Amino acid sequence: MPYTWTEEHGTRRLAAWPYRSLSNRGFAVMIGATAGLLLLPLLAVLGSPVLWALLPFLMLTIAALWFGLRRSDRDARIVEELTISPDAVELVRHNPRGPSQHWQANPFWTRAAIHAQGGPVAQYITLKGDGPREVELGRFLSAPERLVLYGELCEALARATRPPMPEA
Repeated sequence: MPYTWTEEHGTRRLAAWPYRSLSNRGFAVMIGATAGLLLLPLLAVLGSPVLWALLPFLMLTIAALWFGLRRSDRDARIVEELTISPDAVELVRHNPRGPSQHWQANPFWTRAAIHAQGGPVAQYITLKGDGPREVELGRFLSAPERLVLYGELCEALARATRPPMPEA
């Protein structure tokens, strides 16, 4: 799953990011294979004026694919960091373009909710503190991943508000 939980000194941290299936090597292979397959029909028209009529459109196709894949890669650099401690719950969303977004609440008042329908995606997870603001979490995850994350999130919030057990 494209998220991890870590814990240290009673503070749990969640780092979540979008799944990225195309590595840099995969990007190079995709562009190379597309260029090769698009240029293959040009072998039949080598040395004729038709080559120069088709070449700009083929190059434009490769450039559009390059731009689209790079844009998708940049957009997938979102990272959401949730910190749950007995003192505070803090969510920081690092956006690929633009400033980071911050949200903080008291863990006692923080509630996680999952919306099966009605949100922008199925199984939409939100956090709400003592104020009117409600924030989303893990929108880029798949629906089954959000269901698992919701259970883990509820358990982490419950552990943060439980009083510490006295040592015997």
